[in-house]
Amino acid sequence: MVQQSFNVMIIGQVGRLQYEALLFAASLRQASPNFKGRLFIAVPQANAAWSKDPSIRNSNILEALERLGAEILPFENEVFGESYPNGNKIEALKALPKGEPFVFFDSDTLITGELQDVPFDFTRPSASLRREGTWPKPTLYGPGYAEIWQALYNRFDLDFDSSLDLSQPEEYWQRFLYFNAGFFYGSCPHLFGERFLSYAKSVRDDPLPELIGQTLDPWLDQVVLPLVIHSFGGGRDALPAGYLDGETSCHYRLFPLLYARESDRVVDLLHEITSPNWLKKILKTYEPIKRMIYQGRGDKVRALFDRDHLPRREQAIRNKIKSEGFWIR
Repeated sequence: MVQQSFNVMIIGQVGRLQYEALLFAASLRQASPNFKGRLFIAVPQANAAWSKDPSIRNSNILEALERLGAEILPFENEVFGESYPNGNKIEALKALPKGEPFVFFDSDTLITGELQDVPFDFTRPSASLRREGTWPKPTLYGPGYAEIWQALYNRFDLDFDSSLDLSQPEEYWQRFLYFNAGFFYGSCPHLFGERFLSYAKSVRDDPLPELIGQTLDPWLDQVVLPLVIHSFGGGRDALPAGYLDGETSCHYRLFPLLYARESDRVVDLLHEITSPNWLKKILKTYEPIKRMIYQGRGDKVRALFDRDHLPRREQAIRNKIKSEGFWIR
């Protein structure tokens, strides 16, 4: 199959994300030399939604991103902002080129293989299945998973039954369409983004009775994303397993977690892309990268764990790292 060209977008802003954007761009150029599309770093602009200017103003970082072939994509927060930074991934979609297929990645991601070889069907969107049952949390007296999710599908006139994985038990969270928003893709960022924003505003501003007692912060994007994907005819089986969150990308989230649980291949790639002096002098100004990568704390974290026998829950990994005094974020 000849893969069409598509654009990639991540969020970049002052602080941690601007350094993660550098690592993402460097990994894309290293691991995916055949990538044909454009890499956009979507940057929120200073306005009333932010108490401080969130844009990238560090000239060294901006020059490095340009050297890596990334394009800065300014966008305005009209609905979210500092009160819900996860909303950036929703509002930034309107700034991408209209009608061109796109893939969004969280900034704390490394590209580890040839992105051009991923068999995307942009007419059937999907998202990351590397997730835990974080939402909803049904209360003792109900409603349960089915009633909560059905109410959401009904709100937007979507067919609930066709979204179910009937191989999973009733009232088990994996029976219901649920994604991590660490990546998602579609055929047009404007159509996808408009619907994403519309659904998110509806759920936030006009809460359903079935959602009483449920927390939407920080889960709003992940509550709404399955509804958006289902509405465009996508789903959990739209992308073959093993590519994203597999051979081709790694959503590491935080550097201690990367060293604790990711493969040698991912760690080797991280060390390779951070070794050029022109990039190192910028990255060393960020304390977590300086300590974890350049001062060897990551190797100490790595020695604490057997990747073949990791704790089942992430919290246990975090607690172990913290107990040894190696945690940083």
